[in-house]
Amino acid sequence: MSERRVDPGVLVGVVRAPPSKSYTHRALIVGAHSGRRFRIERPLDSDDTRATAAGLRMLGYSVRTSRERWTVGPIRNPRTRRRPTVDCRESGSTLRFLAPVAVLEGGAVRFDGHPSLARRPMEGLLRALGRLGARVSTASRGRTLPLDVAGPIHAGSTLVESHRSSQYLSALLLTLPRLPGGTELRAGSAIVSRPYLDATLRLLEQHGVHWREEGRVFSVHGPAQYAGDTFHVPGDLSSASYLWAGAAVTGGRVRTVGIDLRWPQADERCLDALEQAGARVRRARQWVEVCGPISSPFSIDLTDAPDLLPLLAVVASGIPGKSRILGAEHSSWKESNRRRMSERLVRGFGAVARLTRRRFEVQGSARRKFRTLPPLPDHRLVMAAAIGALGAERPTWIGPAEAVRKSFPEFWSTLESLGAGTRVRA
Repeated sequence: MSERRVDPGVLVGVVRAPPSKSYTHRALIVGAHSGRRFRIERPLDSDDTRATAAGLRMLGYSVRTSRERWTVGPIRNPRTRRRPTVDCRESGSTLRFLAPVAVLEGGAVRFDGHPSLARRPMEGLLRALGRLGARVSTASRGRTLPLDVAGPIHAGSTLVESHRSSQYLSALLLTLPRLPGGTELRAGSAIVSRPYLDATLRLLEQHGVHWREEGRVFSVHGPAQYAGDTFHVPGDLSSASYLWAGAAVTGGRVRTVGIDLRWPQADERCLDALEQAGARVRRARQWVEVCGPISSPFSIDLTDAPDLLPLLAVVASGIPGKSRILGAEHSSWKESNRRRMSERLVRGFGAVARLTRRRFEVQGSARRKFRTLPPLPDHRLVMAAAIGALGAERPTWIGPAEAVRKSFPEFWSTLESLGAGTRVRA
């Protein structure tokens, strides 16, 4: 593992947003269900999306990758292994999206991955699959992996608890339309991260799969034909949010191009916080520009955008006054406990953090009084720390630098292209 030194500086320039990780995952599943050669144009090539592509191959699908296009083909031969093992690495999306695909038909599949993935919640999805006929066995209570599943599943009605992740609903809605008959998914008491579910529904709609929503009940009827043979992945607002925040924190100006605001993306919410803090934001259909500086504390609810918690906590650490971040309780069940780690990160930059059950408060200062940062075992914490370091009083060492490969492989070179000074240390 290596560290990166990030020097104080100002971000200025125009940059193309990397492709969306969320839409690349979903497009791979739609492509597998299309029953034809399906092209994904400008996919995100990252550790997580490669895990999903490799998992589809283990399930018998053809996936070919090149720089600008990935191509998914239907199953041509039965599974050659009695019980193939899908290595999900650290990708929760891979595990959750592929589990329903694996039990569409008969046969057993094992899922495994990084130890941190074994701690991420899956119960709501596994219970739903069990009610639809799947056989499910996990390693032990409290640990998801290794996970053994076997099909087939059938259409029906099931409860899907969605207060920890909307991915359970997304995973089922991407795959269940292939089953003959009608299926009803009854969401539990709350649906968090709703824009990610909206992204799934929009993608299904784009490819001719009909669904209905009444209250918190989602209905599909199959077997559906997934229409179309191409999907163009929009630019990723999750990745762009770090660049926007970098411009705001440093008093710079960054325009991200290659995005499409017609496609739902949760982390567009970042712009609301930056505007409250005093940044100037200009939006067009295919670009967004943010200009700093910022100086006002903000209050924002991240129920629908929990991935923004580390970034906005760091942004708040450099603003005099008290900022409040609400509704991000479910960020505790991500790659790390992001609530606790964000609290440590804010304190590492010399600000005061107060964490309660429902809110995260940051008492910031105009001067980031740098202290020693803790190890950051999470890609979003690493990137958030880098943005905070741009506004610190002196250079900051951040690691592990390789963590960014999970979602934004070109993160460091993109920062440098906008004027940031960084240096790697093995």
